[in-house]
Amino acid sequence: MTIGTPDYRDAGLEFGEDFLFGSATASYQIEGAVREDGRGPSIWDTFSHTPGKVWNGDTGDTACDHYHRLDEDLDLMAGLGLEAYRFSIAWPRIQPTGRGVANEAGLAFYERLVDGLIARGIRPIATLYHWDLPQALEDEGGWANRETAYAFAEYARIVGERLGDRVAVWTTLNEPWCSAYLGYGSGAHAPGLMDGAKALAAVHHLNLAHGLAIAALREVATNDPGYSITLNLHVIRPSGEGGAEAARRIDGLANRVFLGPLLGDGYPADVIADTAEVTDWGFVRPGDTEIIAEPLDLLGVNYYSTVTVDMWNGVSPRVNADGHKDMGGTPWPGSEHVEFLEQPGPYTDMGWNIDPSGLEDLLVSLSERYPELPLMVTENGAAFPDVVVDGPEGPAVHDEQRTDYLRRHFTAAHRAMARGVDLRGYQVWSLMDNFEWGYGYSKRFGIVRVDYDSFERLPKDSAHWYAELIRTRRLPPA
Repeated sequence: MTIGTPDYRDAGLEFGEDFLFGSATASYQIEGAVREDGRGPSIWDTFSHTPGKVWNGDTGDTACDHYHRLDEDLDLMAGLGLEAYRFSIAWPRIQPTGRGVANEAGLAFYERLVDGLIARGIRPIATLYHWDLPQALEDEGGWANRETAYAFAEYARIVGERLGDRVAVWTTLNEPWCSAYLGYGSGAHAPGLMDGAKALAAVHHLNLAHGLAIAALREVATNDPGYSITLNLHVIRPSGEGGAEAARRIDGLANRVFLGPLLGDGYPADVIADTAEVTDWGFVRPGDTEIIAEPLDLLGVNYYSTVTVDMWNGVSPRVNADGHKDMGGTPWPGSEHVEFLEQPGPYTDMGWNIDPSGLEDLLVSLSERYPELPLMVTENGAAFPDVVVDGPEGPAVHDEQRTDYLRRHFTAAHRAMARGVDLRGYQVWSLMDNFEWGYGYSKRFGIVRVDYDSFERLPKDSAHWYAELIRTRRLPPA
């Protein structure tokens, strides 16, 4: 039985005082200053400077210039009333080659960020890895190399020793699915490889790195923080005669290959069988799954859209509308014969379908399977082609579509909580327009507009709407 409007356009819904409203960004997407203060090159520096990899040849060299505009951006967050800020730390700013002595200037920058958040009453949620692996580690095999997991643990320890008395929540990895499958399988993300065996090895070594990093953080943190990981779990809709089989396969590669080992169930036997022709999984060593299954205080959930799948008949042209940029490889090793069907609109500027019911379904299904594990929406938002207009009070961006998107997805989150989900907060993606990976600066996700010539920040109507939600703790109308 549906409670509320069928289209998820509710208003007046109330969120409790302990529900944490915030916004999120990632280091390479906003910081810039890639060659300053001792920062080393990352795989995204290399990838974005490789012709043909990123739209228009865009790079993160300058991005939003956040590195030089930190105080301005902190004041911007405070002005919106953010209660939390989910940011990521650039590993090559801390260890330019991914190993060795820490770079003091890098640590000092994040210390300023964390202290500035706390001074403004904003809780710091620190993500240790949002895809910017030091290039020197990639030169040694990157996430396909087991040694990278141990290097990551040492990096986590260094950051934890410096900030482990102030960070409220530590998130080890952001969307390891993307790091492994888009980076090493499809070629759409850095480092741009197309090797299914390496992609699956990367899955395991990312999982291993997570467990090792949490263990390291627990040894040095002194303020009783929460420990988490953020996953972009796929909401999969089966279709056609082969839909159930296709959904099982994609659920295994996208969801269960992470949830299983992270939450103590190990790697799913069916996924190992599905990928037997790709790899023998010899990279999993005795004791690894016990290391990975470090207790979690929180599971971060990133959600944007759904996928619809069927088994390909091998005759008609294969439809591959999985929402990811096609660079020639596949992010689905061992399941290349699954077909991703076109989905009904409307769509965001990324071509992703808008379906708030998918967020409700995802949160409820996770809660039913892991009832003792609190959840947080760590990313949700939408890209639309914004237009700046002159108004009576100056320039403005009337982004009705984004505001409507957020309203509908906050409604979905509220409905999930009404169904018993322990949802602790919601971090809107993104605080500001930024470098959108392979799409460069062509897609704008921010609730704050960034002029990439002047770097002026302009809160959009969606930002004002969100500020009202935070202030009143009631879902405003559009």
